[in-house]
Formats: sequence, C-alpha cells, structure tokens
Amino acid sequence: MAFLQSQTHVALHRTSFAVAASQIDTWIETALEAERERVALWVPVALALGIAAWFALPTPKLWVGWIGLCAMLALVALRLPRGGRLRMLIAAGALWAALGCALIWGRALMGGEPPLVRPVFTQIEGRILAVEPQPAQQRVRLVIAPEQRPDLPSRVRVNLPDEDYVDGIAQSARISLRSRLMPPPPPAVPGGYDFARQAYFMGLGATGKAMKPIRIIEQAEETGGNIRQRLSAHVLSRLGGAEGAIAATLATGDRGAISEQDAEAMRRSGLAHLLSISGLHVSALIAGVIFLVYRLLALSSRLALTMPLMLIAAAAGAAAGIGYTLLTGAQVPTVRSCIAALLVLGGLALGREAISLRLVAAGALIVLLIWPETLVGPSFQMSFAAVTVIVALAETGWFRALTHAREEGFVYKVMRGLVALFVTGLAIEIALMPIAMFHFHQAGLLGALANLVAIPLTTFVIMPAEALALLFDGVGLGAPFWWVTGKALGGLLWVAHQVSAHPLSTWALPHFPDAALTLMVLGALWFILWRTHIRYAGLPVALAGGVMMALSPQPDMVVTGDGRHMAVRQADGALALLRGRAGDYVRDALSASAGYGEGDAISEAMPSLENANNTQCSRDICSVLVRRPERDWLIVATRTSLRVPWQELIDLCNRADIFVSDRRLPAACNPRWLKLDRAHLSRTGGVSVYLDDWRWISVRNPEDRHPWVAR
Repeated sequence: MAFLQSQTHVALHRTSFAVAASQIDTWIETALEAERERVALWVPVALALGIAAWFALPTPKLWVGWIGLCAMLALVALRLPRGGRLRMLIAAGALWAALGCALIWGRALMGGEPPLVRPVFTQIEGRILAVEPQPAQQRVRLVIAPEQRPDLPSRVRVNLPDEDYVDGIAQSARISLRSRLMPPPPPAVPGGYDFARQAYFMGLGATGKAMKPIRIIEQAEETGGNIRQRLSAHVLSRLGGAEGAIAATLATGDRGAISEQDAEAMRRSGLAHLLSISGLHVSALIAGVIFLVYRLLALSSRLALTMPLMLIAAAAGAAAGIGYTLLTGAQVPTVRSCIAALLVLGGLALGREAISLRLVAAGALIVLLIWPETLVGPSFQMSFAAVTVIVALAETGWFRALTHAREEGFVYKVMRGLVALFVTGLAIEIALMPIAMFHFHQAGLLGALANLVAIPLTTFVIMPAEALALLFDGVGLGAPFWWVTGKALGGLLWVAHQVSAHPLSTWALPHFPDAALTLMVLGALWFILWRTHIRYAGLPVALAGGVMMALSPQPDMVVTGDGRHMAVRQADGALALLRGRAGDYVRDALSASAGYGEGDAISEAMPSLENANNTQCSRDICSVLVRRPERDWLIVATRTSLRVPWQELIDLCNRADIFVSDRRLPAACNPRWLKLDRAHLSRTGGVSVYLDDWRWISVRNPEDRHPWVAR
C-alpha cells in the first residue's frame, strides 16, 4: 500500500511539473509571437557576441571551445521537446555567435600584419603608400612599404618632422630614410589605448621617426589619389587658424591641423562627434543634394510630369554620399552612415518605412561582416549606440507626439524643436557615457547643452556655408561664404571652450572591468530592442553594470609596461610620479587610468616630496611608505639604470612589499608581495595595484596568444 501511495505521489509530481513546463512554454511562445518582428534585430548582437568572445578569450584552444560550445548549444536547442520559436531563436543565436568568433579569427589570420619582433635602427627604401600632414604636431606621417627587406613588416609608419621635410614627398613616390623602428606599442597601463591591436588590423607592423638623410629616389606618379590632401590644403588656404582646421576636418575628415587644445575642448564639451565624419555630416550632405537636385529638376514642367524626380534626386544623393565617404577616408562611422543612408533611400524608393531599428541592425550586420575588428573600437560602439538610441527614441509614442507636425506659431515650433533636440542629446549622452568611460575614463556631463547649440549651427549654417564656399570658389566668388563659415566655426569653438572649462564638464572614473560595460550594453539592448513588457528585465541588468562601473576603486599605484614610470596615490589623493620628466602622454595615461582625468591630479615628482609623505629618494632609488588602516606598505622603485651595490639592493628589496624596476632584478631579490621588474612586466604589461584588496591587474594575460601580442 505504501508503495502504491509513493508511486501516486511521483505521478502527481510529474504531472504538476509537466503542467508547469507547458505553462512556461506557452508563456515564452506567446511572448516571442508578440515580438516576432523584433527577433531579427538580435542577429548582429549574436554575431558581435562571438566577435567579442574571440577578443576576450586568450588562446586558440578557448576559441575552438567557444565555437564548439555554440555548435553544441544549437544542436541541444534543436532537440528540445517543445517551444518551436524558442528552439529556433537559441539555435540561430548560437550559430551566429559561433560565426562571429570564426569570422574574426579568419580575419586576423588573413588580414593582419605581425608586429616587428624587436626595435631596430635601419635604413629604409620603399614606396610611400599614404601621406598625412599633421601641421598641429609640426610633422608629416608617412606609411611606407619597405622594398627588399624581408626582415621588416610589409608596411611601416614613420613621423617626419616639418624641418626635415623634402620636396617630392607624395603618395606612390619612392623614398630613402633612416629610422628607429619599434613594434606598435600596447597599452601603457590597464585600460589604456591598445595601438598594437589597431595597428595589426591596419596592416602596420612598426612605427618610428624618420631621420636624415632623407631623399626621394623616384618621383610620384601624377594621379588623383591625393584629392583629399589638395582639398584640405585648399580649405586651410581659404580659412586659417583653428576655424580652418575644423573646416578641413568637416570637408575631408583630415584632423591633422586641429591643435590639441581645441581637440581636448571638443572632447570635454561632448562635441568630439562633430570632428568624426559620421551620420550628421553624411545625412546633411545627402539631404542637401536631394533638395537641390529635386528643386532644379522641378523647374522643368516636362520633367516634373514625365520623370520620377524623387527617385532621380535620391540616386544623386546616394552618389554624393558614396563619394563623400570615399573622399573622407571611409572610416567606420562614415561607412556606417553611408550604408544607413543608402538603406533609407532604398526603403523610400520601395515605399517602405525607412527609419527603423531594422535599418540600424542591417547596417551593423554589414559592418561587422566586413570589418569585424571594429567592434572593440570606440568609433563603432559610440556611433551605433548613438544612432540606435536616436531611432529607438523616435519610435516611442510620446516623442512622436512631441515632434509631430502641427499647425502652430513659429515660436512654439522652434521651442518644440529645441526641446526635442535637448531630449535627443540627453539620451545620446546617457547612452555614450559608459562607452566613453570605458575607453577614455571620462565622459562629458554638459554635452546635451553644448549640442543644443552646436548641432543646429553645424547642420544649418557651417556645412551649407562651407559647401557653397567650395562651390563658388570655382568662379572666384567663395569669399563671402568663407567669412560666414569662419564666424560660425568661431562660435562653435567658443561654445566648446566655454563648456569644457566648466568644473562639471567631465566626470572621470578609473579603469573598470569589461563585465560592467557588457552588462550595461546587453541590458540596454534588451530594453531597447524588445517592445512588450519583457523589455523591463533589461533594466536591472544595465543597472548592475552601472553600479559596477560607478563603484570601481581607484588604484593605489600604476606602473607602465616598461617599468620606467610609476604613479603612487598620496594621502591627499593626488598622484606622485617616479620621474618628474615624464611626458604628457605618460602623465595623461597614468592619471586617466587611475580615474583622475587627463593630468588633473598629478602632483610633484617623488624626489621633490622627500621628507614629506614618508618619501625618500636618491639619484638611483625612491622609496615611499604608504599608510593604510590595516598596515603600511613600503614601495621601492629604481630611477636609473646605473649599478647599485648588490648587497644594499638585496637588503632593500627584501624589506620592500613592492619593488618596481625597468631592469631585470636578481633572483635573490624577493619582495614580500610583488616584484615588478623587466622580466615580470614583459609578460604582463602595465600594472594597476589595489593595496586594500591585495589585488593587481595587468594589461594582458601572460598566456595571451592574439597575433598582435609580442612574445
């Protein structure tokens, strides 16, 4: 009897489980049916997840494991007993994620340039592939293909100072020069800019500085390949100073003439997007061409009655957009904007809704399939984040009601437009803030207000005036339009400098884990891409990532990858440098990684702090005692490469908790916790140390086998 009762209980439990599973399955299928038009939006997200996995995982075994795991997940999903839509969604997502990993792996194997193994001082003869004048830095940047040098990468980049410039330097010319070539540098500190990774996919295997003697072996062929440079030079000749530098950037995408002060003001004020040829510029150009072509053709009654004028105007706009994209260097934001514009024009031609998240997803998918490596760069992330937020905002009912055309007075129309522009700018600012924090460790807080002035000024005054100036220069009548352009650009720069000088212009944070940004992005996408109530599940995920970002602690010590530079946080919160003569790049990298902004909290160098803050320095060694409630930490670092008495070095090393050096320390040197010498840092790169947590993080995993990592 007891056995029968137990069997009855088991049967009841199985029935209850089956009923619950059926109810859950019905709920999921109902939710997916309500969201069936939005499922396709997740295709580029799944592809991006696979690409990101390849960058995050360090070894080929793990890359193969990711692809195998995704394939297994797809097979398991297809074998699920119930839930047709869920099965297909999981299987398709897993396969796209596997494809993403395989795609970027193949791209790295076939399209990258391995870095130079070690620095060399050598004579180079080769053909110039690209010339990039940078008058703000008083130099010209050359990309050269060395000839008959199998020991060198196929492409190298060298900086040529203006005082060493020789006539005849142009694309396709053959040149001879001397240079000390270096492998493209990895990030100096955790969270820093990884030029080594970017250079690998750009096809650059080494960088250096050109030195005399410099001579042209063969003159350049007369081609149209330098149209961009000639146009940039023409703009600078018509409009000088800072205004001319911005005007040249808007016309050609060439940012070499912009001074660091103006570029920093544009970044801190949230206006840096105006310097990157993207959606605003391409859209304004295409819209202007369509308007002009349509109006001019409509002047003929015969054409207006017999020809599809809008289709012809759209084709002219598409051609102008493609030409502008090629002229400005075909950077990712420009290509993305051009693709999006072409899809919009195609949708209009077919009578479909043109502006939608499907358009954004299609553009992202095309870019990732062709250039998967762009996913991890700030350009791709910020451009697609901005356009996704704009389109998602435009799809909401309240925003449609705000911007819907209606019969009203001019003042009310302008006020509504300003409110809509401010709301859009604020939404973009919120969306871009975590990405800016991740890549640059600071983000603007007043960008929405600055853009309220800058975007209309750029769209309706600066770009039309500059376009008319270039057009009328053909008949010698462009001067009035250049005057208008200069005055408007002066106003734009004034806004940038005024906003950037405000104490609340930026918010700085130290380097934080990749997981924080991942959670924020996935949570935000879940909230944006779905339409029904399931979208709200993304908010706590994004919030968790935001909390991780905001609570990231400041490191107590940051050491560069070469061991030459170190910053230690003092009792007053400022950073003290090991070497006071550290350049601006090093100072900015150290302070930004520590969450102080660019150089804002650098105090005096350690030698000048002697007898203060428990710091003692000699010509060769500095030691600093960092006091904490739990314990005191003795940090010692060498300052020169001169020989130090062996026994004194060993005694000091064994008393120290952390010993930092740009030389290889002897095996007998055993600090109580960390030994950050040349041997250690060559494996890990730069290091950030958190004393209270007994924790340190490095630039790279010593097991990293990505092809741009020097080994």
